[in-house]
Amino acid sequence: MHPDVDRIIVTKEEIAEKVSVLAGMISKDYENRNPLLISVLKGAFIFMADLLREVTIPCNVDFMAVSSYGKKSATTGAVKILKDLDCKVEGRHVIIVEDILDSGLTLRYIINYLAGGKPASVRVCTLLDKPSRRQADIRPDYTGFIVPDEFIVGYGLDYADRYRNLPYVGVLKREIYS
Repeated sequence: MHPDVDRIIVTKEEIAEKVSVLAGMISKDYENRNPLLISVLKGAFIFMADLLREVTIPCNVDFMAVSSYGKKSATTGAVKILKDLDCKVEGRHVIIVEDILDSGLTLRYIINYLAGGKPASVRVCTLLDKPSRRQADIRPDYTGFIVPDEFIVGYGLDYADRYRNLPYVGVLKREIYS
């Protein structure tokens, strides 16, 4: 375990098992629909890669980068698109792939933004859900794990662009970010 991590809350093995289950659900739900999976960078790229390797149906992939945290431990509430999609969403079945659904403010912004492109549907797949912090009325369609209201890192999640490479999800020691 990394010395900055207080404890592990989701192990590497639990993640692998859940990713397989989520990919199976998506493969079944979107059979013959060629969905567009959109990864929200940077945090979701590891989850997206693992999920994509388990999806058994044809699909397309694109990426968006947005910022609402910066180097802070809580969202600023202001969302800025840093990298937009390369493809059009019109008429497509879109699945937004997120690392964590926290306040929901950023995700609500992304959903509303994508709706302007007239997709056939928009659904959300998140590895981690922290419903205790929700400020927007957002409910994921596919959820890996419900996590406690603590500052977590690993498996793509970061603090100040560190800890993404940890193979598990762990609680960051308070003295690191306070």
